[in-house]
This record gives sequence, structure tokens and C-alpha cells, in this order.
Amino acid sequence: MRENYLPFTIGEQFLIVPPGGAPSNRNRLQLVMERGAFGSGEHETTRSCIEILETLPSSENLKILDLGSGTAILTIAALLLNSGDAWCLDIEEAAVKSGQKNCQINQLKSPITHLCGTLDQLDEGEFSLILANIYGDILLDVAEKLVDKAASGAYLLLSGILWEYNFDVRQKYQNLGCKLIKNLILDEFSTILMQKS
Repeated sequence: MRENYLPFTIGEQFLIVPPGGAPSNRNRLQLVMERGAFGSGEHETTRSCIEILETLPSSENLKILDLGSGTAILTIAALLLNSGDAWCLDIEEAAVKSGQKNCQINQLKSPITHLCGTLDQLDEGEFSLILANIYGDILLDVAEKLVDKAASGAYLLLSGILWEYNFDVRQKYQNLGCKLIKNLILDEFSTILMQKS
């Protein structure tokens, strides 16, 4: 695993740095990320999600669900911007371990539950922020369950959606009672911000 990468910025507020990397910009929130196979920030979908997270109203009691959490970079970013509790859920054991390690490295004070499994196995509900940077076809498959897990007024930040799935994903979530806030078309993928009515 290649860990010595150069720090890079995302959005207006974040600096992504490798473990042990000296802070090189004190005006930005430093997010320490081990390089891994599960998303360390370079991918356009991750970047767009973090940029959108910066624009959401700040909260002191967020309840976050990160579906397909990978390295947990989106959860970490959300908890550096806000406070609250988070549940990171991934089907890959290695991803769960990666997420746990990154949360520890970033010394987050918020309670974070890391689970290996599927949405069916999660009893918790009434989330105020749902993060799901996974593929469009999976977002279609889990739409009803995901919207059901969201509290009224919750934001659903959906990404990893190839262009050809963008319309179907938007339509499906709108039909389930979510309104479209943002639809970003990226180079290959797209990112959608919805809010549950």
C-alpha cells in the first residue's frame, strides 16, 4: 500500500494528508487518510461529495449513515464539519477495518459504529444524513430501504452513479418522497443531493 502521497486539497476547507504528514496548511481542516483501495479522496465522486458536505447546514447532533463506507473518508469529513454519531456500513471486511483505522488516526470524538454487512442487518434508523458513494444500480436496489432509514428532512448524498443511471436514480428517489437539491454531472459519474420531504 503506497502511503507517501503528497497532501492535496478538496473543496474550500479540506487538506488530505498521509499518516505522519506534517500539516502544511493551517487554514484547512486536516483529514488524515491512509492510501487504500477503498477511496482516499482522489476520485471525482469522493471529491464532489466532500464539496457538497461543505455546503450543508452545520449541525451539532447529526446522525450519519455511511453506506458502502470504504475508508470512511465521507464520515470523517462530515464529523470534522459537524458533531454527532455515525454508522459506517460496508460489505467488505477489509474496508471496515480500513474505515476503523482512519477514524482512529483522525482522533474523532464522535461515537462511530463500524459494521460489516448489508442494509438489511442495520436496525438503526432516523438518520439525518445518509452518505452512499456506491454504484447507481445498487442505489436503485436499496432505494426503499435507504429512504426508510432517513428521518424527515434528512439529506441523502448519493454518488458513484454513472451517467446512464443518473435519471433513474433521481426519479426513483423523487418517487419515494425526496426532493432534488443538486445534480452534479462529473467526468464519468454523477453525484446527487436529495432531501427527504
